[in-house]
Amino acid sequence: MSTTYKATGINLKAQGFGESDRLVTVLTVEFGLVRAVAPGARKQNSSLGGRSGLFVVNELLIAKGRSLDKITQAETIKSYPGLAKDLGKLAASQYLAEIVLCQALSEQPQQELYELLNKHLSRLEALPNTDNKSILAHLSHGVFHLLALAGLTPEVQICCLTGRSLKPDFTDPHWQVGFSISAGGTVDLQALDRLKAEAKKKTVGVVAEPGATYSTSPLSGEVKTRSYPHSPVFQTIVHQQEIPVVSICLNATELSIVQQLSQPEIMQDTARSSSWSSIELILRQYAQYHFGRPIRSAALIDSYFAANHDATV
Repeated sequence: MSTTYKATGINLKAQGFGESDRLVTVLTVEFGLVRAVAPGARKQNSSLGGRSGLFVVNELLIAKGRSLDKITQAETIKSYPGLAKDLGKLAASQYLAEIVLCQALSEQPQQELYELLNKHLSRLEALPNTDNKSILAHLSHGVFHLLALAGLTPEVQICCLTGRSLKPDFTDPHWQVGFSISAGGTVDLQALDRLKAEAKKKTVGVVAEPGATYSTSPLSGEVKTRSYPHSPVFQTIVHQQEIPVVSICLNATELSIVQQLSQPEIMQDTARSSSWSSIELILRQYAQYHFGRPIRSAALIDSYFAANHDATV
């Protein structure tokens, strides 16, 4: 006799299973990610048809199975019909769902993640359908909050090389700061140039035994060794500060927005700013690097805003 359990959850992913069933991935408050079969959900008059749709929140009764659990009852308590009526909102919602799927755990309560996702889906749904710029802004805001909840907040207040605070200079139209994904955040470009210059000057040479020498380049890491026959070679490992690769550069406005992403007030003042496309790209690359997988819904975002370029510029 199978055991059953109750859970409150939002559907993040659904796919056909068998002839008429649907396999649903649900983010639940009580048990984290749950994969369960909705039997007969693809039949025309199935009571689980609409309840197993994307971004539907249900009170569920689930029977445990040997390999897959089975949804036996579902009562809808919330849905987001406005998301499906706008392609940009739907793409942004799927984007957020992918990030949630990357960080959500199974068999552990996920109340904070559940509430955060629902909060950002509600904000996306409430946007006017003609406000394309705000979709990118709310998407970026949601991605940043999800990264913060996962403990992956990028460092944007200080330089990752020097530890000094960064303040955008609005008086200089050419002012920029770098963003390095591998370093974990913002990088002062002048400090980076100094580090590169110092690295070029340093060449390490060690004489290990008479007749054997080696040298290494701090920039390339290449080790060149020369030795005479029958002469043992001993190497000394010299650690140099790694030179980060700058993924993208931010101007003063973009840095200012990124530094305030943790504050909800930023959406009231800059939601329609043209800077959000660069910010979204930074957060996308950062998330993909740390989660080790591409965000497939990002392609939909790119296609949507390319097709609506005149409306967003």
